[in-house]
Amino acid sequence: MQRFESFGHMLSYWAQKTPDSPALVYEKQTLSFSQLYARVLKRSEELKASGKTCLGLLSDGSLDCVIELFAANLAGMQLVMLDAMAPEETLRALIAYTDVDLLWGDPDLTEELEQALTKGVSGGRDRILFFTSGTTERSKAVALTGHSLCQSAWNGSAKLPLSPDDRLLCLLPLGHVFGFVCGLLWGLSCGASVALGRGARHYADDCGFYRPTAVSVVPLLLGFLLKTGAVNPELKLILVGAGDCPPALLRAASARGIRVSFGYGLTETSSGVAISVSGDPFAMEVCPDDTITLAEDGEILIQAPTCMMQGYYKRPDSTTQVLVDGVLHTGDLGRFDEDGRLHITGRKKDMLVLPDGTKIFLPEYEAELMQTLGHTELALSLRDGRPVLVYSGQADVGELRKRLRGLMEKLPRGQQLAGIIVTDQPLPKTATGKIKRWELQQKVSTL
Repeated sequence: MQRFESFGHMLSYWAQKTPDSPALVYEKQTLSFSQLYARVLKRSEELKASGKTCLGLLSDGSLDCVIELFAANLAGMQLVMLDAMAPEETLRALIAYTDVDLLWGDPDLTEELEQALTKGVSGGRDRILFFTSGTTERSKAVALTGHSLCQSAWNGSAKLPLSPDDRLLCLLPLGHVFGFVCGLLWGLSCGASVALGRGARHYADDCGFYRPTAVSVVPLLLGFLLKTGAVNPELKLILVGAGDCPPALLRAASARGIRVSFGYGLTETSSGVAISVSGDPFAMEVCPDDTITLAEDGEILIQAPTCMMQGYYKRPDSTTQVLVDGVLHTGDLGRFDEDGRLHITGRKKDMLVLPDGTKIFLPEYEAELMQTLGHTELALSLRDGRPVLVYSGQADVGELRKRLRGLMEKLPRGQQLAGIIVTDQPLPKTATGKIKRWELQQKVSTL
């Protein structure tokens, strides 16, 4: 496996080694590696001439979008991965926070957001900012680099390689680090072709249209592909990540003769640090550049010198809370089996991760629930991959739903409550009054 130091190194290497091999496929258009590199170089020169220093990419996953992100990096610009579906007020705040002075994306949207542009930034060369849970006002911008992302792609490929004959289907948003690394860089760094998905409305037919041999998915998308029978006969490898996956889904994929691997990683580590390569999909081998140890309470601690974030952008205090002497304190809980493989057992952090990879920050959400209901003995948990309210005390579920209706209407559909559990039992708490999230989740899963 070839290890690349930068996007430019990766693109130039394959442009010279296999110039005519397909690199990117989008709808009916195909770019060879030499054509892709030439277009990236041309666009990078245009961006250099603009004098701008920080590009906000309102990613749509298209061919032009991929060219733009590579070109901005080669031009020495800071790159900010924005979610075009986020509310405009949120985007304006994030543009100001991350020093964006140039936008790429839908012309109507970029025109609406132009007034939020800043004077730019100095010292942002090779820096790429991803957000911890998509672009929301509560997100932190994680400062990665083109170098760290290339190392992450190599790190995963060392355990789960693709060949130049493979075609990887990129269905996931490039604004999320799992989609960026495992949907795009994984394929290109191996010299494989990458087919760019045509958006959510084509999830059911992209496999049939592109005929991929490999695809990266979140659990929710895996369930959709299997339920709709959207997988093509050529598909031989599915990489699942960015959320908890029901074992039944993995068994269903395996029953079709498809190899299924499960990956664990974080935005802070430029994506994956452990991946399953055989047997039990939840028994993961640690990637070669990484070292994983467990704290006394089972928290997963990661050393990833080649892939670790620079820090949270403009938030040094938040950075030092989780990154101590080069060791990332993940807030996730795990164990090692007798073969030294990692198993994830729960989460220590005050957040829920939905099957589509979306994170719900519990303190803020629960505070709104407490204020709306005038009751403090409550907590959020997951049941069947959806958020549910656990309410300790006497109450009528119908009345609670009625009182929460206004709050729910303000939230994205995936974050709205899927159920309410009323119990006369006290919530499991520590001696200092904090909710024992893992113990609560265990109880909810039995109800």
